[in-house]
Amino acid sequence: MNQKKTGMFLKELRKEKQLTQEQLAEILGVTNRSVSRWENGVNMPDLDLIIEIANYYGVGIEEILDGERKSKIMDKKTEQTLLKVAGYENQDKIKLSKRMCVLFIAAIIAFIVYGVIEINGLASTGIYEIAASAALGIVFGVLLLGALYTSRYMAKIQAFKRRLIYKTRKLNQQTEDKSDDQER
Repeated sequence: MNQKKTGMFLKELRKEKQLTQEQLAEILGVTNRSVSRWENGVNMPDLDLIIEIANYYGVGIEEILDGERKSKIMDKKTEQTLLKVAGYENQDKIKLSKRMCVLFIAAIIAFIVYGVIEINGLASTGIYEIAASAALGIVFGVLLLGALYTSRYMAKIQAFKRRLIYKTRKLNQQTEDKSDDQER
């Protein structure tokens, strides 16, 4: 998939409808900066947005992904599969959003606890020192996690974890197969 070619195709489709980037952004519920990035080939829209864009312009998803018009329209079964994938992708984003919200609330509470301890001058006495350190640790940890998630590093870490889990399962399966063969 060529992002530049796809971007030029998206720009061509928008101009055919005689829309500005701002107008299209409003229709899709995104920023005009997002539309600009798509059209310049910097980013690609999410899968659910690609489906919405395809429906809006009356073209196939495959056409958008390939960046050119096709004579053959995507069959309904393939489109339904892509819609399911988009739904799954959205569920993952919603789960991640909820998790991050809970973590940030925990960080805010921890920061408030630290502030109360520090303001009352208790940060250097016994149990309060431990509580203040723990609260700052939580705040720092959540900030670090937020930075990782907003950067592209977390996706790389998750991909590494998936590969590691896959390899571990594969090794376990091979070990089980060998032990089954030896028992026979």
